[in-house]
Amino acid sequence: MSKKILVPLAQGFEEAEFIGIADVLKRAEQMDKNLEVITASLDKELLVKGANGISIKADLALAQVDVENLDAIALPGGFDGMNNLKNNGEILKIIKNLHAKGKIVAAICASPIVLDAAGVLEGEFTCYPGCEVGLKGTRVQKAINVNKNVITSAGPATAILFGLELVKTLCGNEIYKALYEGLQVPLTK
Repeated sequence: MSKKILVPLAQGFEEAEFIGIADVLKRAEQMDKNLEVITASLDKELLVKGANGISIKADLALAQVDVENLDAIALPGGFDGMNNLKNNGEILKIIKNLHAKGKIVAAICASPIVLDAAGVLEGEFTCYPGCEVGLKGTRVQKAINVNKNVITSAGPATAILFGLELVKTLCGNEIYKALYEGLQVPLTK
């Protein structure tokens, strides 16, 4: 059974977060043939410039994504990137639809603001300090927070762990543990 996760690329995204998420998920995709990782730009321009001037090429444009068959979405942060995601009606619709089906909606850094804009943030979550102002729910001081189907993460340094949490949820403990060890996470403790 196929599991499709969308990682949208918006102008001004936080590069370390996007790479952390996409890299870990792509590694899992090589181990779990049922996983499909889709990176999509918000418009026809596939080469998207990040917050620190690094450009990354998306697989396709959001308009080309079969959004009805997604199983998860993971939003990188970056303040401008977050605002571009928040101001995109299709992204908000995807988040609302996935959440209504109990599927994974995930965001790191400033992007829990996008989850809030979509009306799916409640209870405990984590985000970049200061980004919780005005949001529904309670910010907790954690690298990763799992609240039912809503997964949030704090910032650039937690991106690999965030990717691993998504892998655990989508692919199970075996692949999660293999990547956790393979990425040398135990050395960071």
